[in-house]
Amino acid sequence: MQTRVRRPYEKKLISKGGALIFGLGLGALLATAAIGVALAMPTLSPHLDNLVYRARTYYRKLMPHPEYLPTPVPTTVTAGLTPAAPIQAQSTEPTPTATLLPTSTPIRIATSLTEQVVVPSPSPTPSVALQSVGSSVQLSGINHQWQTWNNCGPATVTMNLSYFGRPQLQADAAPFLKPNRDDKNVNPEELAAYARTTGLEALVRRGGSIEQLKLLLSNNLPVLAETWLVHDGDGLGHYRLVTGFDDAAGQFNTFDSLNGPDFKVTYEQFDSDWRVFNRTYVLVYPPEQAETVAAIIGPDMDDTALDERLAAEARAEAEANPNDAIAFFNQGDALTRLGRFQEAIAAFDRARQLGLHWRRLWYQFTPFEAYYAAGRYQDVLDLTEATIKGSGGLEEAYYYKGLALRALGQAGAEQEFQAALDYNANFTPAAEALQN
Repeated sequence: MQTRVRRPYEKKLISKGGALIFGLGLGALLATAAIGVALAMPTLSPHLDNLVYRARTYYRKLMPHPEYLPTPVPTTVTAGLTPAAPIQAQSTEPTPTATLLPTSTPIRIATSLTEQVVVPSPSPTPSVALQSVGSSVQLSGINHQWQTWNNCGPATVTMNLSYFGRPQLQADAAPFLKPNRDDKNVNPEELAAYARTTGLEALVRRGGSIEQLKLLLSNNLPVLAETWLVHDGDGLGHYRLVTGFDDAAGQFNTFDSLNGPDFKVTYEQFDSDWRVFNRTYVLVYPPEQAETVAAIIGPDMDDTALDERLAAEARAEAEANPNDAIAFFNQGDALTRLGRFQEAIAAFDRARQLGLHWRRLWYQFTPFEAYYAAGRYQDVLDLTEATIKGSGGLEEAYYYKGLALRALGQAGAEQEFQAALDYNANFTPAAEALQN
């Protein structure tokens, strides 16, 4: 029998049956792979997005940026407005060696507008029995979450909500709080607004104290605090949920989205970090605890009384230490909320001369508001442009830049308002400015 020899490169024929089996097998394999990819996408997609955001941040870090925000230019007052009077009790002008922010956690911010959210509150002097403060307390029943990329606010507020039995996770809160994942900041008022959507009450206050924190914790109220944090060799703002304290150890227990549950911070370090944001805190509570909250907060339930106290305390701190940039900044913040803009910009000018961390205005926007209200539009442009260059992703900075451009009669205001909405479509001040 003669054997057929196959020539080089001659294709080997496959029977029709074999081809059918091969085709069915390949089709099944591809279908299985497609199903696997589809099932994995909800898990993979956030990680892929995170890689993009992390890469963007990494390359931004490689770009040189000033260590401090721009200092004020003496001739920037718009014509027709009186220059701000100098702060009293000043000594010789220091070189811009900035008051270094604490070697710990972050900056907390007010909304781009100092307008307060009005929420129902009980009488500031209710007759309610408070639990006394002991030597230690630790609240339980809180679900810790490690924050995903740039998600400190949503992670911390939903940890807070979990104490009251709410099931929301940071992924549920983020679309409400920061529709654009590259948004660099969620302010305390936004966190409070989200908490209210779950049927709880929420209040934003400034000027807290160590003893007040202990009293709140002793009455079963965890406290969401805005602080400064040193992370990866640089400073930034960071939220912490305070869940307990121990006087013997001299420390608070916190649930921290970066550092884990039961993360301990000494009283001294915590207060130093907290002071950067004028000791701002968010208090979430069920309606039935409203009188307890009002009894603990007392006169600080009134916005005007609170800001007058904070302005006076910050002025005293600044007079005691004329090189304390944080004291001057906190003074300007409180004065802006009181509508005393000329006094506020004098305080902000001094803080800028002493040196403000380049990320400072990622979190607090009262300098934009005060300079704009006082007609110092070039200062608004200088500060917003420096902030945008260092971060992007801050709707408040784009908004105030747009206002300043419009006030100066320069082109580009509409683009800035639209950029603000691109980062946060829920930011109504930019939408209203664009319509007008």
